[in-house]
Amino acid sequence: MAVDASEIQKVAHLARLSIDDSQVETTANTISRILELVDQMQTVNTDNVEPMAHPLDATARLRKDVVSEENNREQLLSCAPATEDGLFLVPKVIE
Repeated sequence: MAVDASEIQKVAHLARLSIDDSQVETTANTISRILELVDQMQTVNTDNVEPMAHPLDATARLRKDVVSEENNREQLLSCAPATEDGLFLVPKVIE
């Protein structure tokens, strides 16, 4: 599948991207090569290949969901210029 310069300019316009006119042809060639590679990959027979989520047999290291930080709420609130019912009060910025 080949992409020409006019398609690149059209897609760039729709995506609100600015591509210098001198780069349009190069971009079209690059995208065309990428699409050719995708076409080649789609011809590979994968009937007997089991789908996988990760190329390696990696597993996520999970940790226990335990509280590791102290609750410093009162100390932090004591530094605030204004608080109310355990909340920080800030100046109104939107009318």
